[in-house]
Amino acid sequence: METGGPWPGGESLTLVTWLCDLGLAPPPSESASLGMGLLQFGLGTPQQLCFLPLPQLSLFFDILLCMARNVSREDFLAGRPPEIGQGDTDVAGYLQSARAELWRELRDQPLTMAYIPDGSYSYMTSSASEFLHSLTSPGAPGAQVVYSQVEELQLLGAGSSVISCLLEGPVRLGPGSVLQHCHLQGPIHIGAGCFVSGLDTTQSKALHGLELRDLVLQGHHMRLRGTPGRVFTLFGCLDSWERQGTGTYLNMSWSKFFQKTGIRNWDLWDPDTPPAERHLLSARLFPVLHPSRALGPQDMLWMLDPQEDGGKALWAWRASWRLSWEQLQPCLDRAATLASRRDLFFRQALRKARHVLQVQQDLSLRPLIRAAVSEGCAGPLLATLDQVAAGTGDPGVAARALACVADVLGCWAEGRGGLRSGPAANPDWIRPFSYLESGDLARGVEALAQERDKWLSRPALLVRAARHYEGAGQILIRQAVMSAQHFVCSEPVELPAPGQWVVAECPARVDFSGGWSDTPPLAYELGGAVVGMAVRVDGRRPIGARARRILEPDLWLAMGPRQDEMAMKIVCRSLDDLQDYCQPHAPGALLKAAFICAGIVSVHSKLSLREQLLHTFGGGFELHTWSELPHGSGLGTSSILAGTALAALQRAAGRMVGTEALIHAVLHLEQVLTTGGGWQDQVGGLMPGIKIGRSRAQLPLKVEVEEITVPEGFVQTLNDHLLLVYTGKTRLARNLLQDVLRSWYARLPAVVENAHGLVQHTKKCAEAFRQGSLPLLGKCLTLYWEQKKLMAPGCEPLAVRRMMDVLAPHVHGQSLAGAGGGGFLYLLTKEPRQKEALEAVLAKTEGLGNYSIHLVEVDAWGLSLQLLGE
Repeated sequence: METGGPWPGGESLTLVTWLCDLGLAPPPSESASLGMGLLQFGLGTPQQLCFLPLPQLSLFFDILLCMARNVSREDFLAGRPPEIGQGDTDVAGYLQSARAELWRELRDQPLTMAYIPDGSYSYMTSSASEFLHSLTSPGAPGAQVVYSQVEELQLLGAGSSVISCLLEGPVRLGPGSVLQHCHLQGPIHIGAGCFVSGLDTTQSKALHGLELRDLVLQGHHMRLRGTPGRVFTLFGCLDSWERQGTGTYLNMSWSKFFQKTGIRNWDLWDPDTPPAERHLLSARLFPVLHPSRALGPQDMLWMLDPQEDGGKALWAWRASWRLSWEQLQPCLDRAATLASRRDLFFRQALRKARHVLQVQQDLSLRPLIRAAVSEGCAGPLLATLDQVAAGTGDPGVAARALACVADVLGCWAEGRGGLRSGPAANPDWIRPFSYLESGDLARGVEALAQERDKWLSRPALLVRAARHYEGAGQILIRQAVMSAQHFVCSEPVELPAPGQWVVAECPARVDFSGGWSDTPPLAYELGGAVVGMAVRVDGRRPIGARARRILEPDLWLAMGPRQDEMAMKIVCRSLDDLQDYCQPHAPGALLKAAFICAGIVSVHSKLSLREQLLHTFGGGFELHTWSELPHGSGLGTSSILAGTALAALQRAAGRMVGTEALIHAVLHLEQVLTTGGGWQDQVGGLMPGIKIGRSRAQLPLKVEVEEITVPEGFVQTLNDHLLLVYTGKTRLARNLLQDVLRSWYARLPAVVENAHGLVQHTKKCAEAFRQGSLPLLGKCLTLYWEQKKLMAPGCEPLAVRRMMDVLAPHVHGQSLAGAGGGGFLYLLTKEPRQKEALEAVLAKTEGLGNYSIHLVEVDAWGLSLQLLGE
């Protein structure tokens, strides 16, 4: 923390400026106008102020003390620093008035303090070099860039600082220099030891061709007799601000300065000014008004090379109305300064936001969103996000931009208006959605913005608009994932006879590491990696489908808990019966989507369903699917079921689809079904044994699978030590997914770090399998569960936590399957064949609900496909 007497150019960063705004202290170094400032606040008379010593306000005993809880107003106002004697009644009266103002402004502010072990406390002096030192990092290998957008970072010197700036083109900054509140366009070269602030693009040209060194150049907003204007000041970092002594300017003696520039003593001071009062603070150096043109930095910078123009700059300088630093202070317009800095902050922030989205950086825009909404700048931010979404050809970039729009609207609602999670089916949004569905991104974004403008009047509408923007993002995610179709291919085979069943069976899957990284958009923005295992549950392959051709030109659908028990039967005789294929909760929606994705029927064809089936196949199809696992098990049931249905249907239709192609076909089907989802489930169940699946950070989305080879006999060891415990809690994957996607699109730092950790951890997990080490695998499982909980807070129900705590002494590691939230818990036990022993342990624990323990073993086959007789 720094306080004390600031150097004159540093008023924007000191406590004194804030006190000036409250009327509790004069502007920095403004002794001449001190009386005016005190009179303005009724703290003295002109006669009193002529000889009144300026008391100093203490950061601790004045500023912070008034916020302390155990201090009364009377005691605070009565206090006085020891340097004020009993007879100093005038100073004491002024200090009491200043303290009263502090009490009024700060008393209700909450005060919290933290101890910083390696922190330091220093008083700022009038030295510019010391001020620069406080803003830079001497010895640092790179530059410090804060709240700034810099196009060419490599041009920033070591130990330099850029604060709240927008730098376009080649702007070179020397070591130990500071740029603050500037919008500059290169080429510009600012050498070592400089402080430059308050310049914008209109003044950039004045810096072209120059190299500043050890200088302080500042632009100021001012107001002369009510008229706004700009003034520019130039100092040397080594200049002396003392009122006594020889003094310097631009790091040279006054005599040398006069000799170099042609400026004379009488240009700066009146002839009757005593020599002792001729110092830098009182020198009329700074032009504030020229009779024929606007002023700029060049009206000061000419002094660095005065011979360049044959004296024209000197005459222009002399023709200007000039003020000294002391005279300038009362004219500075701090409100305009703050407004311009606010404008520049958002200008650079919007430029940075555009860059972050376009190059897909893992930086969070949430702080900018909150700041923009808080400062009433949501409109420009929304316009920028619209431009990015409409102008990109990448659906991933556009989806993230629309997700940020949803965040802006949600933040704007200020926690009111209901939950963000909810339906996005208002008919007013159909038109923009239809543009997006057709691939017309630019018109879709424009239509979204037009509709959005009608929903900004109250929190409830803002939240509903946010939901629809998230719905629009889902459309773009769907289009990105559908690029997986590039890798779906089939080969024609002999068409089975009518009535001949094609049966597809699959194991379930257990994920050991990397889950969530396979979920779009992480799968193609971050790149995914998941270690998984195909497993039989209680000796059975629990998921399957069978299909056959029938003579009737209809589609017969059946679903059940087992192959021989069909709980639901549906007959589709027209295309209208298939129209709800994209509504996941509609009866038979997954099976209907399978017929469409398999290319057996087209819901958009002009031909009727009967005509399509008779023309291509001479009849219809019957499809049965089953799963012996409970809904929400976490073992990948839905995706694996989709894979078996597609495999059986394609073979029944006379086509053979390879397993890797089937993995991508399931991705496509789940997007058609609108359930979303990643690729780890179908990789885990359709592919045999233990493997690692990967997808690159690119589109089209492609999944590659590598088998993990384990030591001989280790599969049997796994079978003896791996158990499944059904927790009795079904998981809410859709709600978890929505929250995770929201956090990922916001690029919350903890989520980004955890997502990278998930991918990197798969390497250690795969190595543990290759070594055949149960303890290492147990550690991997334990870490993996912690990563899942970080990814989706709330995915661990209380009853599940209680169960895991009870089982912890008996296992190497454990985790809930899939996204968590319920379903199956899988354990890697320390001792083999522990089913009965753990049942006894759980039986003694209250409050666990309806749980059950199941045997599990590695499946070495994956998807199996058979043709049966009629």
